[in-house]
Amino acid sequence: MTRSNAREIAVHFVFELGFSGDTAQELLDRALTREAFALLGEEEELYAEFPNAKQYNYISDLVRGVFDRGVELDRYIEKYAVGWKFKRIDRVAAAIMRVTMYEILYMPDIPTRVAINEAVEIAKKYGAEETVRFINGILGSFVRGELPQEEAAQSETAPPEDTAGEEPRE
Repeated sequence: MTRSNAREIAVHFVFELGFSGDTAQELLDRALTREAFALLGEEEELYAEFPNAKQYNYISDLVRGVFDRGVELDRYIEKYAVGWKFKRIDRVAAAIMRVTMYEILYMPDIPTRVAINEAVEIAKKYGAEETVRFINGILGSFVRGELPQEEAAQSETAPPEDTAGEEPRE
């Protein structure tokens, strides 16, 4: 499993939290199990492989972090979604942006550019082109508005690949 896949799974879980009424830990205890992956893997290739320890921790940290800082992340989304009320924003788009903003703010080992590129790729998979542009625009504005200028500038030149946590390819 790649970190990209782990990130996409985290987006799924964050999306699900919006409907379930569970805490992050309750959802993780139920969904981040070998049994759940075995069932989901029959229909969804993303779940065909159970995460290794590093990926498991990454998914768990992201989901718990987004859950714990949800109000803060939603304020950022609303701040940079000029002319939009948060409740009108597509829930998948919101989940993608929450995960990405959390990575940018609280996971310094992940380059900002990588987090944004991955968000765009996930958005392409689940949303229309307008949604992809919407997410990219909000995340770009967020980085320019919230990160120190030198850090925001570095995000423009960071390496585009995110291979940390990947298994070697054969």
